[in-house]
Amino acid sequence: MKSSLVLMAAGLGSRFGGTKQLATVGKSGETLLDYTIQDAKEAGIEEVVVITRSEIAESMQSHLQGQHPADVNFKFVLQDLHGPPRAKPWGTTHAVISAADVITGPFILANADDYYGPSSIQIASEELVKVNEGSGSLITFELSKTLSSSGPVTRGICSVENHQLVDVTETEGLFLDLPTDQIKCTGNDTFPPDTPVSMNLWCFHPSILESLQNLWEQFVFKNQNSETAECLLPVCISNLMDLYQYRVATVPSTEEWSGLTNPDDLDLVKEKINSLRG
Repeated sequence: MKSSLVLMAAGLGSRFGGTKQLATVGKSGETLLDYTIQDAKEAGIEEVVVITRSEIAESMQSHLQGQHPADVNFKFVLQDLHGPPRAKPWGTTHAVISAADVITGPFILANADDYYGPSSIQIASEELVKVNEGSGSLITFELSKTLSSSGPVTRGICSVENHQLVDVTETEGLFLDLPTDQIKCTGNDTFPPDTPVSMNLWCFHPSILESLQNLWEQFVFKNQNSETAECLLPVCISNLMDLYQYRVATVPSTEEWSGLTNPDDLDLVKEKINSLRG
């Protein structure tokens, strides 16, 4: 079974105001997903599955084929052609199962608009030999290394015991309060700088796809007439943990994450990427 990097690149970029998956951040026209692909290739990952949408598929394919050597094995999946038609994508679980037919082995799942860093991808590639039908892995990041100077952010705060994930709590409005040098959120709770957070860098055995498909079918049955409901991967993973004793090992990364959410992030990310990648 070939290992894969599966990139979720079908988002609308509503807050960003455009197709952030293809926003140029590098000196040679690189986007954030280009660096993740480069890092995965260096780590020995054999295939790259890009989950995108019809509207940008041609531009995505043209960009990637222009940026990467011909020996990179790309597979493209159109998320909007799976499931009931809707303007807004159905969420991260739906994204993953839309690629089920082309995922043949253990895979790293990542966001296309996030920069994880070479060591994070290397760690993830090493986890692929450990995952099985009853377990996966999540690469976590230190909260202080995922904040943005452009404004508050939402992060998946991880509860961890003995290097095993207990749950992920979506927490909004996280920011560094400069007067107190504390990390706070909208509810005024405070968090230690090294609090582990999920940035959607997962490692899975392909057998999880059947379980996620079942959860997706239950979700869409209940929400088929909704224009906004999203079937989110952390929620589904939590359900698998509760119902079937699915286990998720957490492996910390020391990398400083970068990503695109708001328009003001672009210049900040460009500066950071140029200092890291040259």
